[in-house]
Amino acid sequence: MQILEVANDVEAQLLDAYLSDHDIPHVMVSFHDSAYTGIFQAQFGWGYVEAPPEYEEIIKEMYDDIKKSAHSAQEND
Repeated sequence: MQILEVANDVEAQLLDAYLSDHDIPHVMVSFHDSAYTGIFQAQFGWGYVEAPPEYEEIIKEMYDDIKKSAHSAQEND
């Protein structure tokens, strides 16, 4: 089941690491297509996360934490 869309590569890598650390089954699906040199990622975002529906809330919470941390870091720069 598609849980949420991920905005960029950094968020995708962090979320993937968090989910793996917590043993949450998931697949990171990228919109990148080498034939179109990544144009879909520029228009639609990095990609999305697929996981069993019972993990939806925890995944969304983790992603929100990542976005809050990134926003906080930008404010401190």
